[in-house]
Amino acid sequence: MSIRKISEGVVHKLPADLKKVLIADPAALTKWEDITPLARNEWICWVESVKRPQKRKEHVQRTAAQLKEGMRRPCCWMGCVHRKDKPLSPSQEFLLGRRSKKQGTHR
Repeated sequence: MSIRKISEGVVHKLPADLKKVLIADPAALTKWEDITPLARNEWICWVESVKRPQKRKEHVQRTAAQLKEGMRRPCCWMGCVHRKDKPLSPSQEFLLGRRSKKQGTHR
């Protein structure tokens, strides 16, 4: 059995759990290969942005499902903050600031 090379993102590498789901779903894989590297980066970052294993599993499954529905990027998400080729948007800065304050109050 040959292992197919699957395209990755700009900053993020394709995680094993997402790769497994894409390989198992040819329709989702076709859509994955049709989106831009920046869009793939957004999906990967969206999957990796959650902390709880169950939530991550949901994000992986939703990625495949939403790609097949025609979505090219995750909806209602602030976007990847790991890219160094552009500054953070004002909305990203705002949300990251809120997260920092929330995390700081729980310590």
